[in-house]
Amino acid sequence: MLRGVSAGVLLLILAFAVQVLVILRPPPDDDDDTHVVNDVTRLNPIAVSETIVPTTTAEVIAAVRTHAGPMSIGGARHSMGGQIASPGSLHLDMRRFDRIVDFSPSARTVTVEAGARWRQIQERIDPSNLSVAIMQSYANFTVGGSLSVNAHGRYVGLGPIILSVESFRIVLADGVEVEASPNRNSEIFYGAIGGYGGLGVITDVTLRLADNVRLKRHDETMPIGRYGEYFKRQVLASHAALLHNADIYPDTCRDVHAITYSITDEQTTIPDRLMPQSNDYRLNRFAYWAISEWPFGASIRRYLVDPVMFRGEPVTWRNYEASDDAAELEPASRAGTTYVLQEYFVPMDRFDAFVPRMCGVLKESRANIVNVSIRQSLADPGSLLAWARSDVFAFVIYYKQRTDPDARARVGVWTRQLVDAALDAGGSYYLPYQLQATEAQFRRAYPRFREFADLKRRLDPSNKFRNALWDKYDPR
Repeated sequence: MLRGVSAGVLLLILAFAVQVLVILRPPPDDDDDTHVVNDVTRLNPIAVSETIVPTTTAEVIAAVRTHAGPMSIGGARHSMGGQIASPGSLHLDMRRFDRIVDFSPSARTVTVEAGARWRQIQERIDPSNLSVAIMQSYANFTVGGSLSVNAHGRYVGLGPIILSVESFRIVLADGVEVEASPNRNSEIFYGAIGGYGGLGVITDVTLRLADNVRLKRHDETMPIGRYGEYFKRQVLASHAALLHNADIYPDTCRDVHAITYSITDEQTTIPDRLMPQSNDYRLNRFAYWAISEWPFGASIRRYLVDPVMFRGEPVTWRNYEASDDAAELEPASRAGTTYVLQEYFVPMDRFDAFVPRMCGVLKESRANIVNVSIRQSLADPGSLLAWARSDVFAFVIYYKQRTDPDARARVGVWTRQLVDAALDAGGSYYLPYQLQATEAQFRRAYPRFREFADLKRRLDPSNKFRNALWDKYDPR
């Protein structure tokens, strides 16, 4: 029996529900008009003066030099708190500024314009059996946006994307394009990566690449109290482990499902080298809806969905595992409810102290948690707004909320409680999400913010480059 309902009954319910998938329409192609910029959550519509869509560096430079007022910058629009726009600004939509400028298989580097998506890079480099070294779990995001948030993924023994960046070019507030790297204009390099568009417009990026290797998946479920030691001994100490994440089952917060992809010489069991773009994700959307809406949703996920999804130990290419499509997460509508992310970073040795407090906050708030994913990251090498000041565990919380003001206010309460929990553990929180943290929490989480603000004042004295994040935490 499962909470009073047998697994067989739950399976019948799920099978019946699948029959209604035909009425679940795909998400609408709901892009913003030229005067309103919104993000994927649909929670942050911001009225701008105009939107332009540059396709060349010359157009970016001309816009920066000729526009006297504020400017904002957006890519794939997966930041979730207004980080891509500011009221009344001239908005630069970078999504068509997406050429692959140079690719050197021998040097294992690629140079791309900032609006290029990771999937474009994968399609170009896969025939040479190379992979992106560090990126998010999904391939839809733009490279410039990933640099601006200093993104990370599931990579074992790596961390923030800054670790894989050779150099980039950026147009500053005076309209001059400069190159930045760890050895050239290093202050700009460490300020703009993770700087959320506050210093200028990134135009192109040169990235280091890695080998495209075959990976074998292994998964294991365990009590959460075992996980910290398990990760250190079985994952971090392994020379073969390449990708890893673990999912906390949020209904009880007692167990964790650990998934590791390790390098292997075995032949692939899935022939595709990249995730097919023709996939139909209606079943995925329904699964997320059922998990978040049905009384036994968490149990359905643990005892029915996950055993099917993680059956066997398939062997795939690294590029296949890195080319997931965020469309699998996109509901048919975000009008009344929406899915949102939060993320918290805690020093690895404080895992056991943070988890009970996090689980207590989520339980008391009755937040509709779909998933809590655990990643690991090495310390940041020096970005001014580093979210990993030591080696950390990252806790990625994926949840569902209503879109009305009362619901948003309630989310703000438990968000700030989780920020305090992370800070008290010596950690931090991630900035691409809803701007719920207080100014005091922000400054405690990012102690080098004053250095960033001073650099911005030197490079951008008129405060040209703005968005909701800097409007809140760095007003002038």
